[in-house]
Amino acid sequence: MGGCFSKPKPVEVKVELSLLEKEKEMDGLSPNGKASPFADCRPNGALGHGSDDDSTPLPLYHKPRDYVEASVCHVKDLENGQMREVDLGSGRALLIKEHGEFSAMGHKCPHYGAPLVKGVLSKGHVRCPWHGACFNIATGDIEDFPGLDSLPTFQVRVEKDKVIIRANKQALQSQKRSKPMARCSAVINSSTGFSHVLIIGSGPAGLVCAETLRQEGFTDRIVMCTMDRHPPYDRPKLSKSLDSTAEQLRLRSVDFLQDHDIELLTEKEVVAIDVKTRSVTFEDGLRMEYRKLFIATGSKPKPMNYKGKDVRNVFHLRTPEDANSVARLASNKNAVIVGTSFVGMEVAAALTDKAHSVSVIGIESVPFKKALGEKVGKAIMKLFEANRVKFYMLNEVSEMIGHHGQLKEVVLKSGKVLRADVCVIGAGSVPATGFLKQSGVHMDSKGFITVNKMMQTNADGVFAGGDVVIFPFPPRNNKKVNIPHWQMAHVHGRVAALSMMGRATEIKTVPYFWSAMFGKTIRYAGYGDGFDDVIIQGDLDELRFVAFYTRSEEVVAVASMNYDPIVSRVAEVLGSGKTIKKRDVEMLARLGKTGDISWLIDKGSQ
Repeated sequence: MGGCFSKPKPVEVKVELSLLEKEKEMDGLSPNGKASPFADCRPNGALGHGSDDDSTPLPLYHKPRDYVEASVCHVKDLENGQMREVDLGSGRALLIKEHGEFSAMGHKCPHYGAPLVKGVLSKGHVRCPWHGACFNIATGDIEDFPGLDSLPTFQVRVEKDKVIIRANKQALQSQKRSKPMARCSAVINSSTGFSHVLIIGSGPAGLVCAETLRQEGFTDRIVMCTMDRHPPYDRPKLSKSLDSTAEQLRLRSVDFLQDHDIELLTEKEVVAIDVKTRSVTFEDGLRMEYRKLFIATGSKPKPMNYKGKDVRNVFHLRTPEDANSVARLASNKNAVIVGTSFVGMEVAAALTDKAHSVSVIGIESVPFKKALGEKVGKAIMKLFEANRVKFYMLNEVSEMIGHHGQLKEVVLKSGKVLRADVCVIGAGSVPATGFLKQSGVHMDSKGFITVNKMMQTNADGVFAGGDVVIFPFPPRNNKKVNIPHWQMAHVHGRVAALSMMGRATEIKTVPYFWSAMFGKTIRYAGYGDGFDDVIIQGDLDELRFVAFYTRSEEVVAVASMNYDPIVSRVAEVLGSGKTIKKRDVEMLARLGKTGDISWLIDKGSQ
């Protein structure tokens, strides 16, 4: 297979290690931003050249033994636009050559550890092959999401036609760093009922908003409140890894938040907002005033009508405790999943090696029909059936029947009765905005908050982001849309924070999401709502395919399985403002070049 799917030939890299014998002056950049005096090196790091495992930045001065220096290749070994993962003895780095210059940075995406050498290099950044995050090759800074951390960068120099990298050992090991953040300079009593910025919700939108404010130099009070009992955690993993604890899923520790003066109030439910007095009231009676408010409360399960709602062992997967309970109760028992959402299907997949039986109830004819199309949906359905999952499609739940209060049977509207010891409902969601009904914040008929391109609501000083909003989407001529992706929530949080600080910036991202089932991952980029055709390349039966979703004559989204980094390549093309024509994809299909659109990186039509 040609193009981006050609397997690179294994390269043996001769490593020559040498620790500097005497201390040179400070490595990387000094506090005042001046370049290191390290002779003949081109530092490609910005603030914080090192790594940060959670919250503690590397000290600015190190002893020579803290560093390793290695000759990693000949200057002609890499062509422009190429990347190589190289071994420095104490760890690995990603070596990049673009426009005749070398740079080096961490080789793993800080989000889930994807090998960036398999990603897409374009216009000064590398895009992760798994989930689409982008990193600046000069600074290592994260430029597009998902993920919170940036990459460490390392010094590179060319000496006698050898490319030499000098790197901090700790940075090589951690492969990530946090951007420097300001501290709160205001004298605040924690019981004070006022916050300069109040954030409702501790998901990715709220967390990125808080961190961006600190990264951009905001020095006033930030309070983030959540109904959750835990610090921010990776919610998408709940349905994929049911046994994971909150500690294993955490995104930021309490210590990290405290170190950066981001106050976290857990188990706090907001019941009312008054935009005239700029105040928020909580269920426990606490009232807090704000100067700027960011609403990022996410979604809640869509209401369902059935008898027996008081029966126990029926779950909506909302917390780590929910996931852990489902895993425990399903062990060698009968599990029923209501709904073929991505969450529901992921739970079904996760339970197949635990439960005695797994049944899935869906209202459509095949799973994912609306999102991925019927052909892709059928292929995925076959994968589940091959793993002992039984489907009851074009059906709904009529009743949950219990014995001594615990679930024993699920009755379908068709009359079919399923044995069930545990049930997970994954039948869609609605925005969690009930508390805004009398607030003056404008919502549409479905309860979504309407915002402008800077994530501002109609109310002065009130911003919103994540699953709860409809926002103007540039690729659809600024049509207001709702895109409930984990990645998009990160973007909203950053845009809102910059808007609060008077640094208005527009959303410049390509929607990206993923789903993992039976060790296989579906990747998806773009906004395919309303697609009118699907062009499939590859083999659906083998689950090695690329699906292009088109509206009229343009590709608006792409999905793939086992074809990395095709989805990130398409994201790169769409993100650069180029369009992919339906006819071009059809031509490639006729030529048998499945998934090869490398030519679009340079030639895409405007």
